[in-house]
Amino acid sequence: MKGHCLCGAVTITVPDISEVAACHCATCRRWGGGPLFTLDHDGKLEIEGEDSIAEYQSSDWAERAFCKTCGSHLYYHLKFHDHFALSAGLFQDVKLTQLSQQIFIDEKPDFYELANDTPKLTGEEAFAAFSPASGGDA
Repeated sequence: MKGHCLCGAVTITVPDISEVAACHCATCRRWGGGPLFTLDHDGKLEIEGEDSIAEYQSSDWAERAFCKTCGSHLYYHLKFHDHFALSAGLFQDVKLTQLSQQIFIDEKPDFYELANDTPKLTGEEAFAAFSPASGGDA
């Protein structure tokens, strides 16, 4: 499946993914104004327009990428595991079927509530599940 940024300078191709995850951490909310809805992918990405990508190291273990031209959020990348949380908004022509989980639920502000019945991990639980030592999938 293919997705692209707002201006079309960057196109990302990944195998079919149908589930969306949501991150409520303060950094994701500051980055996008609300929860970050993502499609999770492990491994390398097929990218057209790499020269249009800017990366920001948001922590010791992760970076965030955006299009230099239009500013579209592209992905959050866990560097130690080669895990990418791709912005769900890039994939407008794909049928996404369900919200699979919510993480950093303990940082979610009170002004919104997602009604989906999903697993909800606190920040501590997410770090434990996704750390390299745990063998986690993220």
